[in-house]
Amino acid sequence: MDSPAAMNPPLVLCIDDRSQVLELRKATLESLGYRVKIASSGYTAMKMLEEAPVAAVLLEYKLEGMDAEAVACHVKQRFPNLPIILLSAYSEMPERILWLVDEYVMKSELPERLLVIIERATRSRTLATPSEDQRQRSGAAA
Repeated sequence: MDSPAAMNPPLVLCIDDRSQVLELRKATLESLGYRVKIASSGYTAMKMLEEAPVAAVLLEYKLEGMDAEAVACHVKQRFPNLPIILLSAYSEMPERILWLVDEYVMKSELPERLLVIIERATRSRTLATPSEDQRQRSGAAA
């Protein structure tokens, strides 16, 4: 019997300023069963997030015309439980952006590690309802 996730695959939002990279990442993820939206700017990404819920965000660190740290900050402020996966070619990242994201994947580790992380992020997102998440937080605080 198919699981609910198989019938309704997770929707992932990919943010990158390079359209060729976005299209390639979209094709790769769709071939693995994900639904994918793409955004070439932080503004477009935020509008998409307001219009439809996604299971995870893939955010490119090095972006022309937008600051990945600012995008991550806006996403976390507006959607605090939405997993953000940061992608970068750099092995060292500023601490301040690592605090804003849930996972960090070096591009040299793609696609194998990325797929494991997306699966983990989307599985935990789809299994926990908001009420369960709130109960866990209030229980942990007590």
